[in-house]
Amino acid sequence: MSRKQQLLKRHRRNKRIALLIGLLLLIAAGVLVAWWLPLILAVLLWVAHEAWFADHLFYSPKDDYQYSFAPSGQQVGLRLEGGRLLTDTPLELAGDETLIVEVELKSNLWGRFFDPAVEFLDDRQAFERGVDGKRYLNLTGSAQALAAGELRLRGRFCRVIGQPVLWVFRQPDAARHRVMVIAPHADDAELAAFGLYGQADESWIVTLTAGEIEAEHYQQMGLPKAEAARIKGRLRAWDSIAVPRWAGVPEAHCVQLGYFCLQLPAMRNAPDQPQASREAQLDDTRLFRQFNALALPGDVDGAPTWNNLIADLRAVLLKARPEVIVLPTPVLDPHPDHICAHTAVVQALQGLEWQPTTLLGYANHLHDNDRWPMGDSGAGVALPPQFDAGQVLEPYCRVLSESQQQDKAMALGMMHDLQPRAPFKRRVRRLLQQWLAGRGPSPYGENEFFRKAVRRHELLWVLKQD
Repeated sequence: MSRKQQLLKRHRRNKRIALLIGLLLLIAAGVLVAWWLPLILAVLLWVAHEAWFADHLFYSPKDDYQYSFAPSGQQVGLRLEGGRLLTDTPLELAGDETLIVEVELKSNLWGRFFDPAVEFLDDRQAFERGVDGKRYLNLTGSAQALAAGELRLRGRFCRVIGQPVLWVFRQPDAARHRVMVIAPHADDAELAAFGLYGQADESWIVTLTAGEIEAEHYQQMGLPKAEAARIKGRLRAWDSIAVPRWAGVPEAHCVQLGYFCLQLPAMRNAPDQPQASREAQLDDTRLFRQFNALALPGDVDGAPTWNNLIADLRAVLLKARPEVIVLPTPVLDPHPDHICAHTAVVQALQGLEWQPTTLLGYANHLHDNDRWPMGDSGAGVALPPQFDAGQVLEPYCRVLSESQQQDKAMALGMMHDLQPRAPFKRRVRRLLQQWLAGRGPSPYGENEFFRKAVRRHELLWVLKQD
């Protein structure tokens, strides 16, 4: 069982216990006070739960984040005077550095009902309600104001206390190289790195799976389950080839490998055994490869095996010869297909005559907090929860202009998997949170990824750099 599954199991167990206790209290209120009181209390408790307690937060807001940064980061002393961040020594910045500031945050009473945030310049980075501990602001893009001593921090529903610390990471511009983004599913490349691959000198997008499962939206059109899964897979295969064209990536540089969603772990565990689709009644990947301009080793038999996946990746790597590879990082991202995507790329590179100079990791999902990045569309991306100080990490952050964010939002809007309406319960929850907790919707779309991914920052992690 993965750590994410363990956290979910514990969360559901605690929720069942809380519901049982609440039910007993409601019964007692009905017996001791009035029969109608439990009905009113039940509605009020449900509204309170949906508005303030429905987040999947698998740690206490009072827990300190624990980061150990790579030695390449320069640590700079800071002080907070009158709300301004001032460096202890003069700081020379080119403007493209990744800037991370460690701060202590303490929410006030209102910060238990509304998302606490730190505001500076035109940015607002939000944190957990009830936050009381060490957090990491992302000041990337604010170098000029910081160096000039003009950057002011203002807490919203919280206070910035203690002594801040600045880390400066100077990295080469990944966009000035040949970039390949590895996407376990269509839309992962856009969520994680649309800005990077859209600005790069040359880009390749390689999507590993068709993402055909969970096709209830298409079943509602009257399609049988297997046919719905097949049409969803074909649409997402088309998306993986067509949508990057919006950012100027040639069709010939977009490759769909057509393996089946959530079957990568089974493929990895039995490398020579085919793993058929869970829902599409398919054991041949070639249906989802029909839009490829590039012939692949796996096209010969269409067998969904790990050995074919590795052969396909090696062929694409030798064809593209990427200098920078962007791929999921299992350190932060617990999705099983994302973990296997990372493993497959590392295995494909072993002994290969071409090696990239840089590996950059991304996390489109988290173990500990399903809402991260917190806050609104357009805001910066603070560092995610991290509680293992033994892991050494190096952030690499890019800044997206407003027009680039809009282009990214349009790219996500073209992805068929982000178009269906959310379930009714989720829509009601969001409405209650908007009314009672001050959480506004994204202007770009209803799907939660429009809020999470259309941001001022694209946050990546340096996994390897020569």
